[in-house]
Amino acid sequence: MSDMADIQSTAWTRPQDWLSLLAGLYLALSPLWVTVDTTGTWAMSVIGGVVAVLALIALAMPGAYFDEGVTAVGGVAAFIAPWVFTYTDATAAAWTSWIAGGVVVLAALAAMPASRSVYRHEHHLA
Repeated sequence: MSDMADIQSTAWTRPQDWLSLLAGLYLALSPLWVTVDTTGTWAMSVIGGVVAVLALIALAMPGAYFDEGVTAVGGVAAFIAPWVFTYTDATAAAWTSWIAGGVVVLAALAAMPASRSVYRHEHHLA
């Protein structure tokens, strides 16, 4: 196996999942330093926390490719949260959600082929 394949298939080493973890944690904690109402605070904290937990699962179990899809959905939720939870007028909070959400979606989708490959290898599927 090449070094890149090792990184993609070994627990705690996939860069895309680390990026999702950092983006989720940043989103969850950002109400500490951005101004946003209570609803926005809860939305950012919960969505960010869920994304971080999903990223931890993906880091621990590199073949859990279903998790990558759910993580991408979490990124979409973060991206649309400013409109759904009406905090688009809180500019810093809204931009934090949009950027973190976009990063999570891209990172999770980038990790999906590697996760699927590991899953197939672990389960001896063609």
